Amino acid sequence: WGNVLNSWAKNSTSEKKILMIIAPQNFRDEELFIPKKIFEDNGYDVEVACSSLKTAKGMLGARYKPELLLSKVRVEKYQAIILVGGSGSVVYFNNKIVHRIVRSAVKEHKVVGAICLAPCILAKAGVLKGKKATVWYSAKNCLIENGAIYTGRGVEKDGNIITASGPLAAKQFAYTILKSLK
Repeated sequence: WGNVLNSWAKNSTSEKKILMIIAPQNFRDEELFIPKKIFEDNGYDVEVACSSLKTAKGMLGARYKPELLLSKVRVEKYQAIILVGGSGSVVYFNNKIVHRIVRSAVKEHKVVGAICLAPCILAKAGVLKGKKATVWYSAKNCLIENGAIYTGRGVEKDGNIITASGPLAAKQFAYTILKSLK
């Protein structure tokens, strides 16, 4: 029975997993740490993926060592995929691996979130066509040009896709994601 219980325990914890994707340089500190803490405080195991396993540096000086390379991400392991913004997130705007992860997550009906500049990644991956979304105000044309319906709200939810405008919306963004996971 020990093996059965162990495998059940492993499977039950994997059901409460969230993946957060950060840029190797200039991710937005609050957009990683505020939602991550809220998710963990609500019983979720959070893994952070990046294009490099070197310690990533936030725009405000925070440092974080990612646990997982983007190329190793298995979308089926997670309930939600969250893209952290910041000026560094532009490195993923046309990243084929991140686009594959996002498209896969949408196809598998996972919750997909993006904050600050990161909604542009979703737009360029083609998953925001005809969907209401928001983004850091200076990047609204990126959403519009890729078929999204830009709302300018702090947080926007359309189906399983949740977007937010920036660091001031980080807390509301996290709670909107949690509500969608319930």
